[in-house]
Amino acid sequence: MLKAKELMSSEIISVTENTSIPELASLLSTHKINGVLVMNDHDELIGVVTESDLIDQNKKIHIPTVLTLLDSFIYLERPGKMEEELKKMTGTVVKDIISKELITVQEDTPLDELATIMAEKKVHTLPVLSGKKLIGVIGKADIIKTIAQKK
Repeated sequence: MLKAKELMSSEIISVTENTSIPELASLLSTHKINGVLVMNDHDELIGVVTESDLIDQNKKIHIPTVLTLLDSFIYLERPGKMEEELKKMTGTVVKDIISKELITVQEDTPLDELATIMAEKKVHTLPVLSGKKLIGVIGKADIIKTIAQKK
């Protein structure tokens, strides 16, 4: 079975937390990719930002569901969710919309596990590590290209 190191792109396109949203959108569009890695000033991986993060900026705001009981308000959702959504929607740089819950894979992760992670975790971009060192990235297009080549 194919492994991550055989599917990954070793050309890593990345941005910093201070990259502007229009610059990010242009980068994704120009390179026809759906996500990029976010690196800090020490060239360390700190997160991922994707097309979905950009699309979230243009969605309608979701007003939290509230239950009124005896002059009290009971939120039926996590209270900070609306605040997080507003921050993403009004963001002007990558650090405002970044996904810091990083899901990475090792270079020997098999294709079926990569596909499972992408589907179950709803991620489009997977950084590939060799130990702790970043060596590449796998996008959904890499998985689809592999499927197409099996014909």
